[in-house]
Amino acid sequence: MADQRLGIIMNGVTGRMGTNQHLVRSILAIREQGGVALANGDTVMPDPLLVGRNGQKVARLARAHGIERWTSDLDGALENKDDALFFDAASTQLRAGLLERAIAAGKHVYCEKPVAETLDDALRVARLAARAGIRHGVVQDKIFLPGLLKLKMLRDAGFFGRILSVRGEFGYWVFEGGLQPAQRPSWNYRKADGGSIILDMLCHWRYVLDHTIAPVRSVSCLGATHIRERIDEAGKPYKADADDAAYAIFELEGDIVAQMNSSWCTRVNRDDLVTFHVDGTKGSAVAGLHRCVTQANVNTPKPVWNPDQPQTMRFAGQWLEVPDTVDFDNGFKVQWEMFIRHIFEDGPWRHDLLEGARGVQLAEAGLKSWRERAWVDLPDLAL
Repeated sequence: MADQRLGIIMNGVTGRMGTNQHLVRSILAIREQGGVALANGDTVMPDPLLVGRNGQKVARLARAHGIERWTSDLDGALENKDDALFFDAASTQLRAGLLERAIAAGKHVYCEKPVAETLDDALRVARLAARAGIRHGVVQDKIFLPGLLKLKMLRDAGFFGRILSVRGEFGYWVFEGGLQPAQRPSWNYRKADGGSIILDMLCHWRYVLDHTIAPVRSVSCLGATHIRERIDEAGKPYKADADDAAYAIFELEGDIVAQMNSSWCTRVNRDDLVTFHVDGTKGSAVAGLHRCVTQANVNTPKPVWNPDQPQTMRFAGQWLEVPDTVDFDNGFKVQWEMFIRHIFEDGPWRHDLLEGARGVQLAEAGLKSWRERAWVDLPDLAL
């Protein structure tokens, strides 16, 4: 049967994440494979229109990847009835307003997270989308990564028994810009520009914990601004006043305790830039982005505390790796394909704007907890 076309207005894809994960490894990869296959035998071919405020930058990106359509006129792009989907990966500060404009123009919407700076804004946009009857989604890429998929498989199989706790470590050293150029944009470290590791990362930890372990019910969070001065892309020093580290404890459904350290001021001595250690009554597992290792009750050693002698056990070698039993595709691409099927054939979909609002809810609660030095509960959200 004939292919179907999906015109996609791709806003803010000149940044590292937008270019690499969404444009190159998702949309262009889908085009190269011949589109997204539907259950009825049709295929959907994405047709991207690149949009950005800097026309020269957008044009260079389009030329580099053989894309014919680009513009710096977002209003004109939204007026085009031939492009049904609006995607945004630009600034968090602008996202809620951009999504509202796209919804008003009758577009389906798909976006990066956070979906807004505040919970009120996130819920307003979600309600607008629901009333408009359009399809809407939020990128929740980490749960489509091999390591997290293996972790969820272990949970679903009952490997852990009763889950007791989760310990997560995320982060790496982001250079201040003097000794070496910073590997993250300077706006990440300025409050006025929407910078905040709590706002950025707690949105991730909400959907990871909710879908891989158990729903989050409350949070206690301490933020910190460890590095107070950095150097921007132009080589000029600036005051870094946004939090660059967050130390959070979450209470999950089922009396599970989760701890999550997030920091751009830590040097890595672990197997991956993020790891999740899950302990249960019958077994434990440690997952990174791709690998996952386990230790069941019958494989658990019996160390004895003796500070007077050097430790002879090599604990890292006592874990068994969960094998790759399937070929794992790029997590961003997998979710793009799911959303496209959701648009065209009402395929399964749970990662909507209300899910995005839940992430903002946790980030907002984390900031409130830090400010008030108190536990903050998370009530259920509804449209």
